[in-house]
Amino acid sequence: MPFSAKQRLQALSQQLAEGIPDAGKFEDIPRIRQVAQDSVGPRVKDKVVIVTGTNSPAGIGRASAHQYAHNGAKAVYICDFDSTHLATHKREIESLYPGVDVHTRQFDAANEEAVKAVVADALQKYGRLDVFFANAGIVGQPVAFTDMSAEGFAKTMNTNTISVFLAAKHASLAMRQTSASKPYPSGSIICTASVAGLRSNAGSTDYSASKAAVVSIAQTISYQLGGSGIRINAICPGLIETGMTQSVFDRARERGTERKVGQLNPLQRGAVADEVARVALFLGSDESSYVNGQAWAVCGGLSAGHPVVPGKLA
Repeated sequence: MPFSAKQRLQALSQQLAEGIPDAGKFEDIPRIRQVAQDSVGPRVKDKVVIVTGTNSPAGIGRASAHQYAHNGAKAVYICDFDSTHLATHKREIESLYPGVDVHTRQFDAANEEAVKAVVADALQKYGRLDVFFANAGIVGQPVAFTDMSAEGFAKTMNTNTISVFLAAKHASLAMRQTSASKPYPSGSIICTASVAGLRSNAGSTDYSASKAAVVSIAQTISYQLGGSGIRINAICPGLIETGMTQSVFDRARERGTERKVGQLNPLQRGAVADEVARVALFLGSDESSYVNGQAWAVCGGLSAGHPVVPGKLA
């Protein structure tokens, strides 16, 4: 076989190389063909996972790291620019899930050498990378666009968008590597976008632009990874109680108006980080084997319609 043809074959996913196996029959009808393992058990068993933006105690990154550890990951890297709580998170995860290797890393998720280094460490230690959740982000400049500085706009784009690009670039290269325990290339890259990247009025101009770019990155890269078995998707959270939005929830509780938080979405409430982490777990698992290039809104239905004032329908 010519080298170029062999190289193409080695780059193919298991499903393209072998097909989805026949499951036999039950009486005279075919049994259901499956790609993922039984979801009753650990959903990311033996996978190696990197999560950025994990420092915040109330954050999506921390909650997701817990879900991956709880569901059988072999190793979880918890990473953030701020390391204030990382050691505490590591101790907690290790106490709850003693079979999981937990590594802390402090770095700027928009620094290419740092992203490259954490990916290389995973490959060196475990010979594989299966999930990279690019979750790092900042809130942006909460002012009118005419009052924004170009430098501030660029900073938001750098943290929220360049970090996702770098994660996808280096994670996808690592996910192509195969071994005895991973005979085919595969992996899941997950990016934190926002409903602000889907609709207006959910964030400032720089924040919204950065998150719209994350959605576009996921869509375009999914095609460039065609046939490799490596998937990339964006999660678009709505109003979630995290470190970034904590002040909104705290002020509402102080005023006794917590019931109004999230009133514009059909569920009429805000969410907690674990509700987003469950989606990150699904996207990181083989259960989402046919979900690719998508922007998954986790917003209580906010992005499903046009905003209205409750009780004021004409």
